[in-house]
Amino acid sequence: MQSTGGETTRQASRQATRAPRARPLYVTFDDNAVLPQLFGEHDRHLARIEQKLGVALASRGNRIAISGPPSPSRAAKAVLDGLYARIKRGVDVDAAEVDAALRHAAEGGEDAVGGVRAWDKALAVATPKRRITPRSPMQAAYLRALAESDLVFALGPAGTGKTYLAVAMAVEMLNAGRVDRIVLSRPAVEAGERLGFLPGDLRDKVDPYLRPLYDALFDMMPGDKVRWRLENGDIEVAPLAFMRGRTLARSFVILDEAQNTSPVQMKMFLTRLGERSRMVVTGDLSQIDLPSEVPSGLRHSLDILAAVEGVSAITFTDADVVRHDLVTRIVRAYDAHEKPR
Repeated sequence: MQSTGGETTRQASRQATRAPRARPLYVTFDDNAVLPQLFGEHDRHLARIEQKLGVALASRGNRIAISGPPSPSRAAKAVLDGLYARIKRGVDVDAAEVDAALRHAAEGGEDAVGGVRAWDKALAVATPKRRITPRSPMQAAYLRALAESDLVFALGPAGTGKTYLAVAMAVEMLNAGRVDRIVLSRPAVEAGERLGFLPGDLRDKVDPYLRPLYDALFDMMPGDKVRWRLENGDIEVAPLAFMRGRTLARSFVILDEAQNTSPVQMKMFLTRLGERSRMVVTGDLSQIDLPSEVPSGLRHSLDILAAVEGVSAITFTDADVVRHDLVTRIVRAYDAHEKPR
């Protein structure tokens, strides 16, 4: 006698009920003292992992039980192991670190299993206020280039760490005595703005354009140390026009927002490089604010210097954005809109 459709459905339902549920995956930590930082205030880091991976985390003592589908559960374990390893190495784990670990877990890769990412095991930049490590494979490649090359170009969208990591490396080298000063510069060109229309003296006019560089410095050094080094000339923040005629020896020189330089300005800046100096040029070729008839000096220099020994170029994408998740989605939306149809 053939089974009816209803009987078949009930049989499937009974079989599904009898099927064993996936057993929880457990991860155990040997240092209870660091667990508050791993879990986050009010367990917000655990909640973030649950939300993004669709798993349930239950902590008891120094052990976390992970319940959910096998693949997301393994990803959650990799994230927790990786964050724990970073805390043990002296890295402050905040919401951005958690999101970076989640992005890496989503990308997969054998180096995520076990929680220690192969691309950042030995890479760290020590500044007076914090220890900085890469949050993506491309950031790791960037730090290696900063350590090894005399001239580094860093290209890509906002939020990828182009300027921040360069300032971090500069601060580390200054504190270690490997350079005598840091020189930070930007072209004073912004969308629709001209210096002459801003109030105040020259410094008042220029400082707003250089504020992101100041912000990075204050994030890595105590405020009194930043001010003291600025007064002593150990750290110099100046508009690009002030670079003409100088030779910058034993310096770590950063040119930010370089897409807004002309070819003449870029050549002038690059030829300031002196003995035992490092130079970093950052920019986003999708954010050029120059008049339409003026070519970007950043794009021009990349074409000319592509094969020159001692020059490295790192290109970030939206996958490397380490700011708020929404920033990544904004970058992708603009990229999709601007692509030829």
